[in-house]
Amino acid sequence: MGPMKLKGLDYLDISGHFSDEEIMVQHNTRDFVENELNPIIDVHFKDGTFPKDLIPKFADMGFLGINLPTEYSGGGMSNITYGLVCQELERCDSGIRSFVSVQGSLVIYPIFAYGSEEQKNKWLPKLTSGEAIGCFGLTEPDFGSNPAGMQTKADKVDGGYRLSGTKMWITNGTVADIAIVWAKTDDGVVRGFIVEKDMDGFSAPIMKNKWSLRASVTSELVLDNVFVPEENLLPNVKGLKGPLGCLTQARYGIGWGSIGSAMAMYEASLKYSKERIQFDKPIASFQLVQEKLVWMLNEITKGQLIALQVGKNKDNKTLKFQQVSMIKRNNVWVARECCKLARDIHGGNGVSGEYPIMRHLMNIESVYTYEGTHDMHTLILGHDITGIPSFE
Repeated sequence: MGPMKLKGLDYLDISGHFSDEEIMVQHNTRDFVENELNPIIDVHFKDGTFPKDLIPKFADMGFLGINLPTEYSGGGMSNITYGLVCQELERCDSGIRSFVSVQGSLVIYPIFAYGSEEQKNKWLPKLTSGEAIGCFGLTEPDFGSNPAGMQTKADKVDGGYRLSGTKMWITNGTVADIAIVWAKTDDGVVRGFIVEKDMDGFSAPIMKNKWSLRASVTSELVLDNVFVPEENLLPNVKGLKGPLGCLTQARYGIGWGSIGSAMAMYEASLKYSKERIQFDKPIASFQLVQEKLVWMLNEITKGQLIALQVGKNKDNKTLKFQQVSMIKRNNVWVARECCKLARDIHGGNGVSGEYPIMRHLMNIESVYTYEGTHDMHTLILGHDITGIPSFE
């Protein structure tokens, strides 16, 4: 038996850069997606529903907190393993990967990184087992790319804080048991709070009428003078570095996940172009179709290599957050372009629900914007290489 190989697209044979454990997790995740998710995803997308019944299976597969240390009920696996899981989930649907990203990077991570031992012991086992679901409240109706302008307030009172404000575009909000909410205290400092769903004055109405991420729950968070006890304040971080540290984790997963979406578009287009007959021959024989397929292959392969190196940096603890901006910016753009090329190759069938093209195309429009827009990541990289911030 030879060395283990990644399943799916691996044109440069990069499998040798992954451990057997990492490749085994990729195999298991792909099989899970093929058996459990792909058969149902189109129905959920059309109906605008999230497959909540699969959450226990996500937990059993180890998707929730896979790179969290084992002493806190995590999987204790590498960040590259986490990346491969995101890739395989998003090869199915961005909304499914979004659920896992939020639970791991935006709820489990801040409690692990910024929480007290009591908070970790109370919540991390529940979150990794899927017993509790979480969401992350940073974005507001008037403040997205500029989180420093947030208006949500946390007024100090006896025994804790009173939170007032509104958060918007919150993945998992309506199904969440807890929300990691970021608010400004009386002195204008941003702090993080664990808000529990049954606290008086807290509600999470679902956002409807969206054409993207339809198999994902998107919500508004409304905080109407919600009392949050002192014990629910995340004690070990102050300022925007708290939420931005979480976003670095989530953006890393997106950088891997979006390659999965691009792979799905390439695989569908290659198969279709070989089967679709026009002018008495498969359209794969035409030069312009081959050029599109080669562009997709080329850019996906580069995206894989960027993600792999950033993953190694993360595992080696040499990661710069700007490097995460590079994989989020590049790989989501690549996925977006692959979706458009796939729609073109599929012709009229590209807009049919019989094929996954429009679902991925609509999803990737959200991914292109959330967790830092393409332009914001451009400016983060520009600041890093020139030393000159362009957004002050």
